[in-house]
Amino acid sequence: MQQQLEILEKSFLEEIKAVSKKEEIEAIRIKYFGRKGLVPSLLEKIGQMPREQRPEWGKKLNELKSRLLEALQEREKEVLAESSAFLSSGFASFSFFDPTLPGRPIQSGTLHPISIALKKIFEIFKRIGFTLEEGPEIESEYNNFDALNIPLGHPARNEQDTFYLKEKVVLKDNSPGKLLLRPQTSPVQVRVMKNKKPPIRMIAPGRCYRRDEIDATHSIVFYQLEGLVVDKGISLADLKGTLEYFFRELLGSQLQFRFRPHYFPFTEPSFEVDGAVHSVEGKAVKWLELCGCGMVHPKVFLNVGIDPEIYSGFAFGFGIERYLMVAHKVPDLRLFTENDIRFLKHLSPSF
Repeated sequence: MQQQLEILEKSFLEEIKAVSKKEEIEAIRIKYFGRKGLVPSLLEKIGQMPREQRPEWGKKLNELKSRLLEALQEREKEVLAESSAFLSSGFASFSFFDPTLPGRPIQSGTLHPISIALKKIFEIFKRIGFTLEEGPEIESEYNNFDALNIPLGHPARNEQDTFYLKEKVVLKDNSPGKLLLRPQTSPVQVRVMKNKKPPIRMIAPGRCYRRDEIDATHSIVFYQLEGLVVDKGISLADLKGTLEYFFRELLGSQLQFRFRPHYFPFTEPSFEVDGAVHSVEGKAVKWLELCGCGMVHPKVFLNVGIDPEIYSGFAFGFGIERYLMVAHKVPDLRLFTENDIRFLKHLSPSF
């Protein structure tokens, strides 16, 4: 038995000294320590020895097993270190480089589908005299709610509707109230009406935030575009005509859409505009909300210093992702933020 142990140890050390790959280390581990390996075979032989000799040889074999495993682990560390040094030296890539292979094509990127949609929307509104306005994503409670006829205690003021900031940030207009991430782009309309005299004809695109449950048609971050027209003699007919022109230019002259009475605290009367979304089979039709709109509430005009007895106006707003869902029959809004290259290529032909 002693001779067998010595032969086993000698052959093991010679074999691990010759290995240079991790796969070879694993092969030796299986050969000597696997279920049917050399070491377990010797353990079985000890069970066949006389009872009084078993403890002595069992102890020697276990000590040998510990030495061999330790040597195997040390050699494995050495092999990994040698492999890492070889790769970091740069010789590995040079050694396996094949100059006869064709070059890899360099793909040129393109604009995100949302950016493409915004560009198209800007062009349509530009044709009918609208200007482009922007505002900060961090806003005050006053510009978000009070100025828009949403007093304290109104359900829209619930902290669950948006994200409030604990840090103190000083806004340029020094508007009062706690600071928050805007849940809509309506504060841009407030800022414009405070600083510009009518007539006003503007659109305000931007990113918005709400504490919504994320599903196929809702997200905590989304893009919105709002529009505002203020002038003398503006009526509901102007609102309806503007939106019909815009959506048919955007989504096609055959677009099916409808106006439904609704409630918004900053407009009176208020409406929602729905667009028809067809199923993949083209049979079932689902009405998806495209736009909220209405005539500007007189209290909003008073809050920004515009006389509602002289001026009237209308406002509207919609989500950019909602428009893309209708235009391209996209079933899930989350696809626009998951960065799936297949989806982006599909909506951006020049990708």
